[in-house]
Formats: sequence, structure tokens, C-alpha cells
Amino acid sequence: MENKSKIVLFGLSTCPACKKTKAFLNDKGLEYILVELDTVDADSRDKLLGELRKYNPRETFPTVVIDGGAKVMVGYDEQVINGFFS
Repeated sequence: MENKSKIVLFGLSTCPACKKTKAFLNDKGLEYILVELDTVDADSRDKLLGELRKYNPRETFPTVVIDGGAKVMVGYDEQVINGFFS
């Protein structure tokens, strides 16, 4: 599946729902930027959390941001994510 959208996945390396989201995007062959906040240094994490808050003030994971916030998905819901990328 070719995607023309810019996709950013904010998550944690230990998060089961984040792993499901990554697997979905990979299975669909979609390119995305992965930001795992528990794997970056403290300064970077603070900056990235600030970016995440623009789209998801509750800072929950996973958060998928499509095209700079044109679409945002919080959490993993198979029906919702299929709808975004069908």
C-alpha cells in the first residue's frame, strides 16, 4: 500500500498497543516515523512530549499523527486504524 501521508507514531517500546500499531503499519507497508519516548534522552523526551501534547494533551500511547494533525488516532482500535488507512 502506497502512502502519501506523513505518519508519526508516538509510543513506548514496552507498550503492547504501540506494538500492535507498529505491526499494523508494517503489515500495510506504510512508511512512518517512530518516536519511542522511553528510548530517548531526557532533553529530547521533554521536547517530544511538548510536540505530542499538541495532538494528545493526555500524553497516552500510542498516538498516531497523520499529516501534521489532520488526523490523530489515540490508542489502538483496529476498526479506527483500518478506516484511516483504507
